[in-house]
Amino acid sequence: MDSWGRYVARRAKAVLAFVAAVVAVAAAYGIGVFGSLHDGGFEDPASESARGAAMITEHFPDSQVDAVAIYRDPARAATDPSVEHAVTAVVDALPATAVRSAVTYYDSRNPAQLGDNGHATRVFLTLTGDSEDEKSAAYDAIKDRLAAPGLETHVAGAWAVYADVNAQVGDDIARAESLTMPIVFVLSLLIFGSLVTALMPTLIGAIAVLGAFAIVRLLTGLTDISVFAINVITLLGMGLAIDYALFVVARFREELAGQADASRDSVRRASAAAVATAGRTVLFSGLIVTASLGSLLVFPQNFLRSMGLGGMAAVLVAMLAALTVLPALLTILGPRIDWGKMPWRRGLTDRVAGRHAGAPAGIWARLGHSVMRRPVSYLLAVGAVLLVLAAPFWGARWGGVDERVLPASSPSHAAAIAQSDWFGGPDASAPIVLTGATPEQAQSYAARVDALPGVYAVTPGAEARIDGQPAALLTAHWIGEAQSPASQDVARAIREVTPGGEAAAYVTGASAATVDLVDSVGAHLPWMGLLVAGVMLVMLFLAFGSIVLPLKAIVVGLVSISASFGVVTWIFQDGHLSSWLGFTAPGYLDATQPILMLAILSGCPWTMRSSCFPGPARSGTAPATTRARWRRGCSIRARSSPARRCCSPLSSAGSRPRGSSF
Repeated sequence: MDSWGRYVARRAKAVLAFVAAVVAVAAAYGIGVFGSLHDGGFEDPASESARGAAMITEHFPDSQVDAVAIYRDPARAATDPSVEHAVTAVVDALPATAVRSAVTYYDSRNPAQLGDNGHATRVFLTLTGDSEDEKSAAYDAIKDRLAAPGLETHVAGAWAVYADVNAQVGDDIARAESLTMPIVFVLSLLIFGSLVTALMPTLIGAIAVLGAFAIVRLLTGLTDISVFAINVITLLGMGLAIDYALFVVARFREELAGQADASRDSVRRASAAAVATAGRTVLFSGLIVTASLGSLLVFPQNFLRSMGLGGMAAVLVAMLAALTVLPALLTILGPRIDWGKMPWRRGLTDRVAGRHAGAPAGIWARLGHSVMRRPVSYLLAVGAVLLVLAAPFWGARWGGVDERVLPASSPSHAAAIAQSDWFGGPDASAPIVLTGATPEQAQSYAARVDALPGVYAVTPGAEARIDGQPAALLTAHWIGEAQSPASQDVARAIREVTPGGEAAAYVTGASAATVDLVDSVGAHLPWMGLLVAGVMLVMLFLAFGSIVLPLKAIVVGLVSISASFGVVTWIFQDGHLSSWLGFTAPGYLDATQPILMLAILSGCPWTMRSSCFPGPARSGTAPATTRARWRRGCSIRARSSPARRCCSPLSSAGSRPRGSSF
């Protein structure tokens, strides 16, 4: 890092010109990533529900209900000829290239397709296509053609939810960028205390987001990437930009204040020293967080893998920008980095002088000294608070994604509410593909499933042949939300019923898919934990030469992550603050949510320790005694002055490099 810092400082203008060209190309290319992203991806392809769904798509294509169009007129009955004409006109106009079949009440006379005391009717739509991309394209082709003139129209179903999620993500990204950029600037202004310095995190964050968009778009040519990857890119790109800019800029200011003058060589030395010290923090942070996010690749769900890839791209680009753009800009700006200084910011010289005199500088320094004087008291108090915060997590319940992840005003969410209100409350079902069964076995199996607690009906469906064996499609029905724990229990109970002999039953549907998701996440979670722990142990050992610090980082990480999980459970599962935050609490947590949190948060506990990462021995940025104590773990019990300087490598003995490298 010392050599790299000197290289960037010597060629600052060339580095900036090269990076500007790369960012311009990446921005022009990456902005088109939204058209290359995929919906869905929540299932394990090897799970029973995924295999059953594939069988239905291939052998029972007309039995799938991909979307439900709901029509209502409070003044006219659905059987009124004018209403019938309006509905059938819409259905007849749907393109055959997008709709495989459309079943109306007027065709089937199925009473389940009438609701709201006869004033509402629903049409069951089966889309063309065998893959998720084809189904999504088919729905996009008809979603704006389903409205019936003079009738209240809603569209429910999985593909309606996916389309709304896709649109919501795009809107949220635009709104997030318009909100977070000013917020990041204001926070940076408060933290850094000058106008020019406050622009640095915003610049690094913008580069990280645009660069990650370009990388993800490249990856879409190799694998399917979920739309949810965009959320992670924005989150990590902007968040890490603040951290990395804070490390590097603060270190540059200290190094520059320690120089004899503000000449070009002095500015270059300060920039190189900032990269050699704070740059190491940025480098190790980027590598550890990237490796932690890489642990998501062990999961078979494309949804999780995509967020891992998107997060890794954002972290790596933010790290590279902080190690190239930032030191190059600092070299060019020099003392002008403090242009537009805010009145509340104390002079850097006074702070450095106070640090050299051994006096605590600022509230955080005083807090740190207080903690070191009473470590046991703080440990017990803070530990107790974190354990209280973690307590709700013991009651966590798990589910999957449905329309309730969207605002209540979202069309598909409103459609689900309307369908529940007008057609008899929430109804869950499990399509079952029964293969290799004789008629007697099929009849016996259906009767035993029908007798299960909660199941009110098992309806027969189409028949086919799969691999030369007879196959039949059955559907079990029960009352309840498909994602609720009670519905998951029903799906598990159905799976415990075996058809006997050589026959096999594949239970699929939303509830069964959620059961498989929870089981798959639980099976792969230990491998993720081992990978994250192994990476942290190795990387932190290489960074600090200590065994105790990596172990302590893992323990601190587990405690803090548990507290975060508890807060998330209390808010999003139990519904506290839901009215303030504007969401509908489903009564469970998305099973993938803690996995993403674990991947992101696992890379964070080490950062406080890495901030005391000293520079190379020959740079003179930390005295030898400081480096020796740092290697032994920076004991907070040490009383000597060098030990107290451990987590602030800048000292009066080593505030500037010995000799010029320029």
